[in-house]
Amino acid sequence: MEEKMAVKSRFKKVCVFCGSSTGKRNCYRDAAIELAQELVSRSLDLVYGGGSIGLMGLVSQAVHRGGGNVLGIIPRTLMCKETQITGETVGEVRPVADMHQRKAEMARHSDCFIALPGGYGTLEELLEVITWAQLGIHDKPEYVPVHDGVIAKARWGKDVDHQQQQQQQQKGFNAATTLQTEIAL
Repeated sequence: MEEKMAVKSRFKKVCVFCGSSTGKRNCYRDAAIELAQELVSRSLDLVYGGGSIGLMGLVSQAVHRGGGNVLGIIPRTLMCKETQITGETVGEVRPVADMHQRKAEMARHSDCFIALPGGYGTLEELLEVITWAQLGIHDKPEYVPVHDGVIAKARWGKDVDHQQQQQQQQKGFNAATTLQTEIAL
């Protein structure tokens, strides 16, 4: 049996923003599982919103099953809803006071951000960390798989190469190649 060697990463902890629903398209679920597998193969810790359902549940459970470290950060008001719906979340769960503290804690414990499909909450989380980067609050990269699993890097500032960005957006989402080459985990 062949043993996979872990690929060295410049990151240690990856924050994943994603939905508490699996969405209407299978490619969303596939992308969540592929991302989780990539995190495990690179020995990267997962930091996420603490939910046990939807894409959040898929990513966290796959990372946990693969032996990866999982840190879920969830507002206390949502903890009761989570346990009523599906039971316990996996890994370490840190309750916080509210959604604002959740985002701040997720950012504090992460080296970069990846957004998978989600709803308004996922969009809001991503826009907040992009705004923080623009304001100089952090210099952590943000990555967004968009439309049918195509991945694009959210880059802001003078170093944006328009041609390179277009090439990145034209490549299909394949965790084994895209995450390695485009976001250099």
